[in-house]
Amino acid sequence: MQIYLPIAEISLDALMLLGLGGAVGLLSGMFGVGGGFLMTPLLIFIGVPPAVAVGTEANQVVAASVSGALAHWRRGNVDVRMGLVLLAGGLLGSAFGVWLFTFLRGIGQIDFVIEIAYVVFLGIIGSLMVVESVRAWFRSRNPAAPRRKLHYHTWAHGLPFKMRFRRSKLYISALLPFGVGVFVGILAAIMGVGGGFVMVPAMIYLLGMPTAVVVGTSLFQIVFVTANVTFLQAVNNQTVDIVLALLLIIGSVIGAQLGARLGGRLRGEEMRAALGLIVLAVCVRVAWGLIATPDDVFSLGSGAVH
Repeated sequence: MQIYLPIAEISLDALMLLGLGGAVGLLSGMFGVGGGFLMTPLLIFIGVPPAVAVGTEANQVVAASVSGALAHWRRGNVDVRMGLVLLAGGLLGSAFGVWLFTFLRGIGQIDFVIEIAYVVFLGIIGSLMVVESVRAWFRSRNPAAPRRKLHYHTWAHGLPFKMRFRRSKLYISALLPFGVGVFVGILAAIMGVGGGFVMVPAMIYLLGMPTAVVVGTSLFQIVFVTANVTFLQAVNNQTVDIVLALLLIIGSVIGAQLGARLGGRLRGEEMRAALGLIVLAVCVRVAWGLIATPDDVFSLGSGAVH
């Protein structure tokens, strides 16, 4: 069933878009990620312009994250105080990110920057998550081996403005989660993602939060940051396709509820390994699109050839 997308200016199958939304919502509920790191490249692959994919995907991330966050809230897996500090940084970062997006679009470089950003960040994060998960698996197979700490205290833990986060059982500087929030907010605006693929490992390895609390807290922060990105993108760049967004939202809300139930049955290292492999697979596909010869080779030029 073909449906016309007015902002993207193309026609796509509505059932396919519903299925994509459901699959990404499933990941959101399971791993605490908004799913934009997967959906945005998929939309680009099926012909949606990158700028429209980024602007519209933020809508879907909001819906999937709300659904998943509510499910984790009912389980008591949200550190509200930590989430508010992350959110403060995220709002600042997302505002700057939308300004940068507008600038890059104005000089005609936004499509290239979006794809390069995906290759770099997905490659790094996916590799780190898989390596750490494999190490955790080997440690579980060899209980006699000396255990390594999940995180180490560095100079960053001596920063001022310390706060106590009781749900996460932490006493650290608020500058750490605030900085993570700023960085993730910028990524949310430039890449059309919730930033969970950066947020989740940062909360585990940098902040030292328990994995069970990380997922719900990540989704809590993502809801408000991506809502801010959606509003700013619609006002400043007019790249939000409401028809496309509604189809993705319907699928993602259903998928997120199922994902929250499945995620509770997986061990922490299993969740990180699965997410890492998915991230790497998307990274490889985006990188291939950058280096492969296009099907339709053409050149742009002005003036006649003599």
